[in-house]
Amino acid sequence: MMERELLEQLNIWHEQDEYNRIIEHIQNIPESDRSYELVGQLARAYNNTGRYREAIEQLLSVHERGTYDPLWQYRLGYAYAYIASYEKALLAFERANELLPHDDSTLEFLEMLRPKAEKMQQDLQRYEAERDEWERRGTLNHLRAASGTYTPATFWEQSDYALDNHVSEPFDEEMIVSIERELGYKLPASYIQLMHTQNGGVPTLTAFPTQEETSWAEDHIAITSISGIGRVKMYSLGGEFGSRFMIEDWGYPDLGIVICDCPSAGHDVVMLDYRFCGSEGEPCVVHVDQEDNYEITYLAANFEAFVRGLVDPDTFEIDEDEQDS
Repeated sequence: MMERELLEQLNIWHEQDEYNRIIEHIQNIPESDRSYELVGQLARAYNNTGRYREAIEQLLSVHERGTYDPLWQYRLGYAYAYIASYEKALLAFERANELLPHDDSTLEFLEMLRPKAEKMQQDLQRYEAERDEWERRGTLNHLRAASGTYTPATFWEQSDYALDNHVSEPFDEEMIVSIERELGYKLPASYIQLMHTQNGGVPTLTAFPTQEETSWAEDHIAITSISGIGRVKMYSLGGEFGSRFMIEDWGYPDLGIVICDCPSAGHDVVMLDYRFCGSEGEPCVVHVDQEDNYEITYLAANFEAFVRGLVDPDTFEIDEDEQDS
C-alpha cells in the first residue's frame, strides 16, 4: 500500500475511533521505514488511547522536523498535559500558537495550562524547600521508630473489611522489583518500611491538612486506605483496582503511583508524584481530584512526611466548633 493511500486509510480508522488498529498497523512497519507522517499518526493514536508517554517517545524521535510543525507541537503538548507535565505542555502549545496563530483548540489549552503551570512551579519550590529541610535533619526513612503522630503499634485499624480487601501477604525483594517494573517507578524506602509493619490497610488517622481548599474540605483531605505491595488484594498496588487501573480506566494523570484511596470511592486519590524527582527519585505526595478536572494539590515532600502528618479527622471538626462558639 502506497503511503498516501495508507495515510488516507489511517484517517478513516481515526474517524471510526479504531485507534488500536492504527497502532497495530504502524507497529508492523519497521521503524526505519516509517515516515515522519506515520510517526505522527502513531503518536496521535497513542494519545487517543491514553498512552501518552509512548506518544511523547514517538514525537521526540522526530523532534528535528517537528520543531517547526504546529501539529507536532500540538500533539506533544497534548501528551504532556495529560501526564500533568504542565510546564512542558505550555511550552509546546505556545510554540504551536506561534507557528499557527488563533487555532481555537490551541488557545483553549493555553488558557487551561497557564494557571496549572504556575501552580506547578510554586509546588516545585515548596517541594525543594521541604526536601532540603528533611535532608538537613537527616530523618528520612525512619518509619520503623515511633515519633510525632506515627506509632507503629497503633497505626493500622484492624477490621475484617481491611483484611479482606486491603491487607496483602508479606512481600519479598522479588515482589518489590516486579511491582516497580510494572508501575514504572521506584517505591520510596519509607513506604516499603511501612508496608513491613502491615502490607496495606486502613490507618487509624485518616486526615491530612492542606494549605488550600479541595473538594473534600477547606483545610484538609481524607483517605480511606493505603495500598499494599502485591497483586492479589483488589486495592493493592497491582490489584484489580490498583494504581494502573486508576490511571488507565479513571483517567488520572500518569505522574506516579496511586497510593491511597479516598472516601469518594475513586473520584479523588492520593498519589506519589515523581514529576520533580524522576522515576528513580524520592517523590512528593499530592491529592488529585477527578471531580475538579484532576486538580493537583501538593501535600508533602515525601511519603514519610505524609504519614507523620496524618491526623484524626475529628481535629478539624473540633476547630470548626470552636470557631462557631
